[in-house]
Amino acid sequence: MPFTYFIADIHLSAEREDITRCLLEFLASDAVQAEALYVLGDLFEFWLGDDDVTPLSEQIAAAFNTLSQSIPVYFIHGNRDFAIRQGWANKAGMTLLPEQHVIDLYGEPTLIMHGDELCTLDVEYQKFRKKARGWWWPRLVGSLPLWLRRKLAERGRKTSQKNQQKLTAEIMDVTPEEVEKVMQKHNVARLIHGHTHRPNIHSLTVNNKPAHRIVLGDWYTQGSVLRVSAVDVSLEKRQFN
Repeated sequence: MPFTYFIADIHLSAEREDITRCLLEFLASDAVQAEALYVLGDLFEFWLGDDDVTPLSEQIAAAFNTLSQSIPVYFIHGNRDFAIRQGWANKAGMTLLPEQHVIDLYGEPTLIMHGDELCTLDVEYQKFRKKARGWWWPRLVGSLPLWLRRKLAERGRKTSQKNQQKLTAEIMDVTPEEVEKVMQKHNVARLIHGHTHRPNIHSLTVNNKPAHRIVLGDWYTQGSVLRVSAVDVSLEKRQFN
């Protein structure tokens, strides 16, 4: 039976070769069997710009490009890799999608997104997100020398890790009211997103009708994959080798 894969929050980095190996194996052996693959953000731990060409970014682009010869591959930006542009996407054979996008998933209109905009209680992050996704900030940062962007990114990562230690689980999770609002806006009864690293299938009510919110898992300790067919929805794991 035909099926589609969804992944998010892989957080690839040169320091985590185990994650890279797991993803490459998934792309070569599992994903090729699907009808399509959707990557819902945070493929990389950080992305400084398409001009930051590294062995890892080239290896991953090549692997996705090979997969794209067999099935379509789609990408929605996350909060760690929102600077990925068309240049690298073309190299990887990926189609870039808007940050909120509705697809027809085996007859079920389904909203897909990274999910960070749903965490509205994290006020400081939402302020940064608005600035970072605007028109002037990416251009300003992108104009800086690569060495300076690396320095600023490392400082930003440390600051983010420090700030997260002060946040409660409630603040770092989605806001139910925002979930309902965005699902009503797009008139859907199914939402798939990542970002929170809390894989689960939640039942809720939207417009007085049963609905579902499916959360993808992260790849820090194992691969996390969502498989959807016309008759089944399942969250699956892939073990590190």
